[in-house]
Amino acid sequence: MQSEAPIYLDFQATTPVDPRVLVEMLPYFSERWGNPHATNHAFGRSAANAIAAARSEVAALIGADPREMIFTSGATEANNLLLKGAAALMAAAGRPRIVTCATEHKAVIEVAQRLQRDGFSVTVLGVPSSGILDLASIERSLGPDVGLVSIMAVNNEIGVEQPIEGIGRLCRQHGALFHTDAAQAGGKIPLNVARMNIDLLSLSAHKLYGPQGIGAAFIRRSLRHQFTPLVDGGGQEGGLRAGTVPTALCVAFGAAARLARQEMESERSRLRSLRDRLLTLLGDARLGFVVNGELERRWPGNLNLSFRDVDAEALLMTVGERLALSSGSACTTRSIEPSHVISALTNDQDRIEGAVRIGFGRSTTPAEIDKAAEILIAAVQRLCSVRHTAMEDL
Repeated sequence: MQSEAPIYLDFQATTPVDPRVLVEMLPYFSERWGNPHATNHAFGRSAANAIAAARSEVAALIGADPREMIFTSGATEANNLLLKGAAALMAAAGRPRIVTCATEHKAVIEVAQRLQRDGFSVTVLGVPSSGILDLASIERSLGPDVGLVSIMAVNNEIGVEQPIEGIGRLCRQHGALFHTDAAQAGGKIPLNVARMNIDLLSLSAHKLYGPQGIGAAFIRRSLRHQFTPLVDGGGQEGGLRAGTVPTALCVAFGAAARLARQEMESERSRLRSLRDRLLTLLGDARLGFVVNGELERRWPGNLNLSFRDVDAEALLMTVGERLALSSGSACTTRSIEPSHVISALTNDQDRIEGAVRIGFGRSTTPAEIDKAAEILIAAVQRLCSVRHTAMEDL
């Protein structure tokens, strides 16, 4: 008897390439293979035109001018390019302090730590149990020595949405550059770099049903000429990112951005319905659990739960053949350290060690939610029973 296929509920880690995106992408591997920088012939011009069109689509996703977009290998490279580039501007302006948050992705935290070792000052803001910064704490942290504020738009582990527009307004008032890691926000929540006073922004294609290996950095046009590249060697991407631009990946990113923009509102509503359905089913089973992070001001495709008396690692091992879940960021799940995000919300060690991330996506169905709830309920009940039996035997 053939076993059931596992249910994928880890859409914050990565998303599959949408079939509609794949259709647009494939010809650029074998039919339209020109080097986009060899514009002296038709093959190269065709590729260059395709990249220009894709750049416009990615820019439209965040309300930017296409000339402000730099294609990168992903959001991690974009974060490095933007934060290290901004640091050079800060040093020149005599504003050596960076303000960031304890729940940022490691791609921001570790760059900030590197800059701190290089002589910059870093202020790391804590968060309340909601995971959402209040604007008063941001304003208190700002001063004439602050050159850069970096706060992510949507958290990759707990899905909460930060008050980006308010933060951008405060940064503009205090003369600090504002960077946001929008890897988990692009195509999911409305973003407008002008209205939100965002100076620098990072995106990733594989978080919005595009391929892995392609991302983008937004640099406000007035700043662009002041940035220096991380990689030299060809002058591509306006001199800020050397190397042949991958046409097929760019085309796919553009298609994914267009679809995400068109379907954003309806998909958000659909995912909220799925999330609430799962919460109801788990609640009806009288499982003891806590939702990590604010539930309402949150990307509805995310749930992060800690089940009472259940270790996340044990739960993931129990359901692993049937459910694809995670215990935190896909970039750090091989680490034995507990989630720094959940640790920022609470001192409860059981809650920290029991946190499981559940991510819903474009292909998730109500039937899958019902089945996932059934599997989770059985696994949690089994693990609780084993734990209680072990405690009684002590």
